[in-house]
Amino acid sequence: MEVMTENLQMIKESAKDFAEQYIRPHVMEWDESQHFPMDMFHEMGKYGFLGVLVPVEYGGSGLGYHEYITVIDEIAKVCGSIGLSVAAHNSLCTNHILMFGTEEQKQQYLPKLASGEWIGAWGLTEPNTGSDAGRMKCVAVEDGDYYVLNGAKNFITHGKSGHVAVVIARTGELLDSHGMTAFVVERGTPGFKGGKKENKLGMRASETAEMIFENCRIHKSQILGKVGEGFIQSMKILDGGRISIGALAMGIAKGAYEAAVKYSKEREQFGKSISRFQGVSFKLADMATTIQAAELLLRKSAEMKNKGEKVTKISAMAKYYASEVAVRVAEDAVQIFGGYGYIKDFPVEKYYRDAKLCTIGEGTSEIQKLVISREILKGA
Repeated sequence: MEVMTENLQMIKESAKDFAEQYIRPHVMEWDESQHFPMDMFHEMGKYGFLGVLVPVEYGGSGLGYHEYITVIDEIAKVCGSIGLSVAAHNSLCTNHILMFGTEEQKQQYLPKLASGEWIGAWGLTEPNTGSDAGRMKCVAVEDGDYYVLNGAKNFITHGKSGHVAVVIARTGELLDSHGMTAFVVERGTPGFKGGKKENKLGMRASETAEMIFENCRIHKSQILGKVGEGFIQSMKILDGGRISIGALAMGIAKGAYEAAVKYSKEREQFGKSISRFQGVSFKLADMATTIQAAELLLRKSAEMKNKGEKVTKISAMAKYYASEVAVRVAEDAVQIFGGYGYIKDFPVEKYYRDAKLCTIGEGTSEIQKLVISREILKGA
């Protein structure tokens, strides 16, 4: 599936140039210190990478999913952390407002998010409810023209630093898929604060933190869609979000693979480059093949998404396969580097650490298999 049009090639070069200029020089510094580079994200907004899918009339780039995959891919090749934050900002917070917001809500928030003036967060996961979102304990109770929100969300990308968050809270009965509602909550709203920032294995420059709500009063004008639609909306958002995590995984895999190819040509043992040993060259063949297959799945997902077709099964397949490929490719890259692969002065140990998150975030590999098998068995 050849989709590399002239326009897409320009976007690819733009994202690649940005990553080389603004991200690569700081990759390990940000990783070691767990620094979330907010200034760089404001700069990124000027290039259109934070509103890729947002229509031009709301200040976005007005592009489709092929372009979106390409942007994340190029950024993640250089740094998975930054790729993750770009993915979460675009496909979760911003896209939720784009898909389900009123015209007034879109006018209010999308230009700020698309320009990078504001960074977005999205809150579904709680300390006791990851995959099992139906048992959430974060509750919003109606009080006149407001809802009063109490509870906590955790593992939230930009949970402390995000300027605005889309938060899904329970407004009905436990386990009722129509008992949850999505709210837009601005930073600075009384009763809303950031909590603990997580100290992570990988993706360390992408902020992951708690969001805490204590008698947080949210006006009814901040509801996205209708009361009770929050969970249904979230499942639709995650369909698209899986494409972006698949693209993130693919970018990490490509970065690790390219580093391994380069090193295998330069490293000599027994009088020749290690790339000439079958044990190494066959690894490279497997890495290249699985990356290509992952990209084809992702591109098919993008094509279907652009056409407005249902992508539940294909996006789960793409996310599941690409994320597992990223872990395998990064592991093989470490192996090809040998002892140097375990050292932070060389690039592949970071790809290895970053890759694992892709098999967990936005639905674990096990949950993807559940989604895929359900779709297959109902004939989808």
